[in-house]
Amino acid sequence: MQIIKYPLLIFQLQSDVYLGMLVGTSYQVVEKDEKSVRNSLTQYLQKDYKKYDYYPDMDLENVKMKIVEVSVRPSYKKDGYTFPMTNSLKVPMPLVFGETKGNYQECYLPLIDESFYYYDTKQFKSLSTHFATTVLNQMSPEQVHQYIRYPKPKLDFIQLRIKENRDIDYHFVGNRQYEKLNRLAERYPYSKATRKKISTFPEAAWELENEVNEVVEKLLSQRANVLIVGNHGVGKSAVLKQAIKKIDTLSTKENLNYTFWRILSQRITASSKYLGQWQQAVEDIIEELSSANGILWVVDIIQLLQTGGEGAEDSVAAFLSSFLEQGKLQLIGELTPQELDSMQRLLPGFVQSFQIIRLEELPEAKIQKVLQKASDYAVKNLKVTIPTDAIQLMYRLLHRYYPYESFPGKGIQFLGTCVSKALNNNKTRISKLDVVDNFVEKTGLPALFLRDDMALDMVELQAYFDSQIIGQPKAIEQLLNIIKIFKAGLNNPYKPIATMIFAGPTGVGKTASAKALSNYFFGKGQQKSPLIRIDMSEFQHPSQINRFIGVGKEVGRLVQEIRERPFSVLLLDEVEKAHPAIFDAFLAVLDEGMLVDAFGRMTNFRNTIIIMTSNLGASNRKSIGFSETTSAEDNYFSAVAAHFRPEFVNRIDSVVLFNALNANDIEKITRKELDDLSQREGFAKRGLKMEFSENLIQHLASIGFDEKYGARPLQRTIEQTIISPMAVWMLQYSTVENRTLFIDIQNGQLKINLM
Repeated sequence: MQIIKYPLLIFQLQSDVYLGMLVGTSYQVVEKDEKSVRNSLTQYLQKDYKKYDYYPDMDLENVKMKIVEVSVRPSYKKDGYTFPMTNSLKVPMPLVFGETKGNYQECYLPLIDESFYYYDTKQFKSLSTHFATTVLNQMSPEQVHQYIRYPKPKLDFIQLRIKENRDIDYHFVGNRQYEKLNRLAERYPYSKATRKKISTFPEAAWELENEVNEVVEKLLSQRANVLIVGNHGVGKSAVLKQAIKKIDTLSTKENLNYTFWRILSQRITASSKYLGQWQQAVEDIIEELSSANGILWVVDIIQLLQTGGEGAEDSVAAFLSSFLEQGKLQLIGELTPQELDSMQRLLPGFVQSFQIIRLEELPEAKIQKVLQKASDYAVKNLKVTIPTDAIQLMYRLLHRYYPYESFPGKGIQFLGTCVSKALNNNKTRISKLDVVDNFVEKTGLPALFLRDDMALDMVELQAYFDSQIIGQPKAIEQLLNIIKIFKAGLNNPYKPIATMIFAGPTGVGKTASAKALSNYFFGKGQQKSPLIRIDMSEFQHPSQINRFIGVGKEVGRLVQEIRERPFSVLLLDEVEKAHPAIFDAFLAVLDEGMLVDAFGRMTNFRNTIIIMTSNLGASNRKSIGFSETTSAEDNYFSAVAAHFRPEFVNRIDSVVLFNALNANDIEKITRKELDDLSQREGFAKRGLKMEFSENLIQHLASIGFDEKYGARPLQRTIEQTIISPMAVWMLQYSTVENRTLFIDIQNGQLKINLM
């Protein structure tokens, strides 16, 4: 008899909940204590060994565990694309490593199911960090946070007794014969337990049975490569998943031995550092697929054109073309119509190797049937009731605010969110109010826009903008018109909500107005600010359009921001300073609300308000004082028309003129800025309230305003005149709490008195 010793990581999640991960395998269990974890995993190993004569290979000796902290930028994934976050996260990553009988060393990263070999211990840290960051950077922030929440594990061991010189079934999926596939891809279909973790609803292709049968026919009878083409949400993935499950069931019954492997295109080249290394990896994958009678499902197949080389002609897709033509590889995937057009243009030979199945959006009657089936599933299996009126409200909201995505996908996804939150809150019924609340959280739109039974309070609306924007009544009027049109549902759903140029001198409230509008429109549920601000003076050269929009594999700043926050106000500051090539590329956004790159990937601007600020026409005017309104408007409008091409100006909904400020406006702005000070953490946590003397207010208004820069220097003046002395005072009187401070200025010195 031979004894194999397996490393085991045990995580104590709660006082009576322990998670066990058997290193180097896919075995995981959750039990009440450590002993139960060890017993359960031992039983799993023994059962597989007795039933299939199979056990996972493990020849590590002198096994150790180490936890390294890696810095990663998790990614949002939308419509098959990946968009990294701007901030990094620190993730503690357990490593299990040891020596092997082959005189080299091996390291496992159990949390992300990765492993690697190394010969020099000096390479250990860099290789482990590389593998961890490569995988984690492809994940969503939510997935990465799950790893951050894991407690520090304990290293343990379990043993399996086996007979020496036994016969092994080398076609078993877990065997090392499929080393590349096991490392880079994942076996599909998933187990029931895994599917439940991924999605609330089953992987069903409701009302798409004919399309499922067509895919099965092409894959089995014709041994064809298949591309399913359709808009986002029509059910491409559902059809593929259901077809794979159907073939898998048929394969088991009739002993056909088909296997399916799911892979991301980036993983093919992720671990390749040297010239020719990824090509060898592809050849190894194809060889293993042949041995496994496998069909490869590339999830993001459009990315194959960007992976591997500098262009499509030397990409992974181009390398695969010869194997597809020779019938050595069977491939399946999905594309949008725009992506298919791009693929046919960039690499037509690759597309010719596929049979294309086009999927159109279901008619409304069938969409309602799909949503009802999802509702029935929730009632039967999850004990959550979704009334018909809640489903109808959800359908209406998604139809209006997400017109660029298709049903049933967007409906199933949103229903899944509602059901998950209901389960987390121990609720058994999803009401119309729950649907609205979830939609507010998803979009940031206030309930006022989502509920027909809520009327627009014009007095309250006017009061809000009057409190936020001072001295600009005409600008406020135009902003209110946007809100009225949107509330009435009369805005064009196939363009941005509004596109405007804010024209006027510096420091009169253009940026403050954009901020106020963004908070009112989209500030109810979003964790990040709904205002996206881009300084267009950074894009004065035509080559910088790539950094603005993106090119090839690189995602531009504009595209990244909008994909992260599709419901937002986009503020393009000092737009006249950007190169004219930027405006040409922006025409499609203003006209159709869509931006399509060379690979057919779309970025949607139809839920944004686009505001461009400009100082054109302000060079000969002062920021304070009065002048003839008509001549001022003519001055600004003619300056805008002279600077931008007519095609660009004609796509702007309105030019909003911001007037010069007068002395009364400056005083109001000063009072507003002083009122906002109480919200700062230092004052709030100590319960300090402030009252300001009229003398101080007049002093700040006079020195905080500049004829050239308007009210912009006011905040700097407040910081220097009030905040700096206040900081010194608060450190000196650190025990003063829950008091009111009267603040005055005398002979240029700040005076602080307790009241």
